[in-house]
Amino acid sequence: MSSGPGTASAPAPEPHDSPPAPATPASGDRAVRKSSMFSSLKVRNYRLFFMGQVVSNIGTWMQRIAQDWLVLSLTGSSAAVGITTALQFLPMLLFGLYGGVLVDRLRKRPTLLVTQSAMALTAIALAVLTLTGHVQVWHVYVAAFAVGLATVVDNPARQSFVSELVGPGQLQNAVSLNSANFQSARLVGPAVAGLLITGVGTGYAFLFNGLSFIAPLTGLLLMRARELHAVERAPRGKGQLREGVRYVTGRPELIWPIVLVGFVGTFAFNFPVYLSAFADDVFHAGAGAYSLFNTLMAVGSVAGALLAARRGTARLRLLIVAAAAFGALEILAATTPTLWMFALLMIPLGLFGMTVNVTTNTSIQMSTDPAMRGRVMALYMMVFLGGSPVGAPIVGWITDTYGARVGLAAGGAVAVAAAAAIGLILARVGNLRLSVGWHRGHPRVRFVPRDRTEELAPAA
Repeated sequence: MSSGPGTASAPAPEPHDSPPAPATPASGDRAVRKSSMFSSLKVRNYRLFFMGQVVSNIGTWMQRIAQDWLVLSLTGSSAAVGITTALQFLPMLLFGLYGGVLVDRLRKRPTLLVTQSAMALTAIALAVLTLTGHVQVWHVYVAAFAVGLATVVDNPARQSFVSELVGPGQLQNAVSLNSANFQSARLVGPAVAGLLITGVGTGYAFLFNGLSFIAPLTGLLLMRARELHAVERAPRGKGQLREGVRYVTGRPELIWPIVLVGFVGTFAFNFPVYLSAFADDVFHAGAGAYSLFNTLMAVGSVAGALLAARRGTARLRLLIVAAAAFGALEILAATTPTLWMFALLMIPLGLFGMTVNVTTNTSIQMSTDPAMRGRVMALYMMVFLGGSPVGAPIVGWITDTYGARVGLAAGGAVAVAAAAAIGLILARVGNLRLSVGWHRGHPRVRFVPRDRTEELAPAA
């Protein structure tokens, strides 16, 4: 099936590939259950996409480490490292919605060829400057900002392109595998970057990242356009940015998950602040413990992504439960007396954090009209990616003033409160009530449809 609109040469879709009915707050979004954890890899186009991302994601994590190390080496300033990170996220905060408008207008595959090429050239330019000894800190600033600009379009394009690769029936599985892919690269990339930096120099990490884009670019070129799931593109017109915002705010199944992710991402996902404080100030264990915490969290994240791929559904009630569990685990971790107890809790924290991420991503995509998907995903990514930089100074101040334990517990409390409040809002919108009972000898608490007679009964 062609990626362009109006193509009639594609074979008729199978029943599980037909678009689902719009999601309701009562039920959340649904994908058809799949028995295989890797079922979407049976789709040739998605398999090419996935394999390209395996290589590219490792390179991306390598560049993140090398970039920070290079700036620190050039300036000796942690503030300069913070400026570099801010410059990379700033374009998404400023222009993210405009990027979504562009993505809705353009064909996704050619768009990704341009954005991925731009990021490859940026990495190679930085590699040449570093390897020839001419690099200066402003070069790194410009490169970080340039990557951020490319990400404004690349991120929503990649997110929304997945549905064109696999169709709605496999969307949950594909999104979950993408997340597992990224988190697995998080385990490999920094380790390889460390070996390259200490062995042959920072420039080779940039060079590897630039060359790693050959894999996704080759995958995009080898895809069969006729096998893509056709998506109608939005025509050019005025007011499309406002239209996207109105579209999201008018749908509870979209706006409230985004609001929830905003609170969780801003206050509970600031792990660079929390984990470094616990490693240094609470357990006095230094960089080794900080690395251990991040590694175990990445292990949990991979497990969470693979379980989401196996699960095959994306329900809003799962999102609420996962966000509440994530916050509760942070509160529990804040009270742990020993380093090893704290470290072991990083695994379930990573698991539930990834469940929040994957479930939100999939439910939003499944609830969105394909012509609006770029703008909706851009808004979601703005909130999700932009929350941590905005919240970092706040949670940093709380941690510095009241201690790491209070800071982490406060972040967890915000996540629990947000999950509870938004769960009640969605239940009210969906005309649900809380049901408490027993099932096969175990207590069960859930939301069920409100009996119509309850609404019509006169007040006592």
